[in-house]
Amino acid sequence: MKKIFSIFVFFVVLTQICSGQDNTSTKYFNPMSNNLALTAEGGITIGQTDYKDIRLNYLVKGSLEYYFYSDNASLFGLRAYGGTGIVSGKDDSKNPVVFKSTIYYLGLGVSYTYSIEDVFYPFISVGFLDLYRYTRNWGGNKIQRVGDDQMGAITGELGARYMVSDNVSINLSGTLIDGTKDYLDNYIAGSHNDLAYAVTAGASYYFNRTVDSDGDGVPDNIDKCPNTPHGVKVDDFGCPLDADGDGVPDYLDKCPNTPAGVKVDVNGCPLDSDEDGVPDYLDKCPNTPVGVKVDESGCPLDADGDGVPDYLDKCPNTPTGVKVDAVGCPLDSDGDGVPDYLDKCPNTPAGVKVDASGCPIKKAEIIKKFTLKGDANFESGKSDLLPRAYPVLDSLVASMKDNPNHKWTIEGYTDSKGSNKLNMNLSKQRAQTVADYLVSKGIDKNSLEIKAFGKANPVANNKTADGRAMNRRVEIKLAK
Repeated sequence: MKKIFSIFVFFVVLTQICSGQDNTSTKYFNPMSNNLALTAEGGITIGQTDYKDIRLNYLVKGSLEYYFYSDNASLFGLRAYGGTGIVSGKDDSKNPVVFKSTIYYLGLGVSYTYSIEDVFYPFISVGFLDLYRYTRNWGGNKIQRVGDDQMGAITGELGARYMVSDNVSINLSGTLIDGTKDYLDNYIAGSHNDLAYAVTAGASYYFNRTVDSDGDGVPDNIDKCPNTPHGVKVDDFGCPLDADGDGVPDYLDKCPNTPAGVKVDVNGCPLDSDEDGVPDYLDKCPNTPVGVKVDESGCPLDADGDGVPDYLDKCPNTPTGVKVDAVGCPLDSDGDGVPDYLDKCPNTPAGVKVDASGCPIKKAEIIKKFTLKGDANFESGKSDLLPRAYPVLDSLVASMKDNPNHKWTIEGYTDSKGSNKLNMNLSKQRAQTVADYLVSKGIDKNSLEIKAFGKANPVANNKTADGRAMNRRVEIKLAK
């Protein structure tokens, strides 16, 4: 009896040590938990009695076993079992020489089972039996009874089960039956009680067994997401956790803290329909064209604050507060070429020539010399005219047209900064830009001569910023 319990305890401790080394982040579901198993087995018996020679016989048995709940690989259970078989032996010194005991037994016990990958289940059990024996000689005649036909017995079983389907296993086990009396063979001798050993094979059927196919710790019968990848944390229904509730599980979510109710893409990130870098739920201008720069609200930038976004604004540097048209240019209500905010005569009749202030001129006086300052009329370091230069040049155009037989020189100048070559090129380009504009307004190009002087002929001191600004100029002169 002590040996049986020692083996039982050793087996339990060993498997607990093994299971303790398997530390995983996911919870474990044991398919055998709260399960009922019905087992039928048969095999051979060997008696260890007072008869010297051992004979092989048969044993058939069955059991009903209940497994308690388990959240790891170890299972404890209760067993009720019964069986019948034959124990026999031969000894020429005994009378009868050959005995044959038929045994019947019923009993209860406890079991310990260990799951290996839900496929292989080694187990051990111990229990107590109520055993009845019916002993005859080999000829079949009943032998005069020694002791009672009924006795108690202790049993131990060691075996393993291999799952062949979700609910069926095939089994192999070894059983020891240790009678509490020494007359299993109807013969009393020696200091040890009679024993019976059995090796059996059979099958078990599990009534409530439910597997966990994806190994997420939630059984298939309640798992709403049965194909969860290994190692992914799941909720009580076996579905991957989705902390922000956006419909994309945490293990796939690249934007894990999306506010509730926000629509997301397959990566769990808020939708950005116009691809401007501002998600739709924050975007106050959701249909911005692709490539347009936007502010933090998703609206196109409007650097001059005129209400026309930069990508549409043809006059991007309109002064603050000036009313503009659809393309961002200052309004010119009377169409005289002078914007309203500069026009001192706002209601000039159509077609009437005006001066730089937008007021009508009767006749343009011939201008012998006209200076166009660089900073006021050109972009810094460039030869492109700014819009504010147009009305100024337009007043010069009027004078030129009134004097069509005259010729003009257009001279470009720079300050002293930079190389001579660079300054000569820039002064020539600016003079050419002015000439091109005058030609576009109807001035004969043959009446114009381009000259570039670079940093020559300063009109002010190049050592001061104001002086250099005055030196950066284009002069238009009446030719002699």
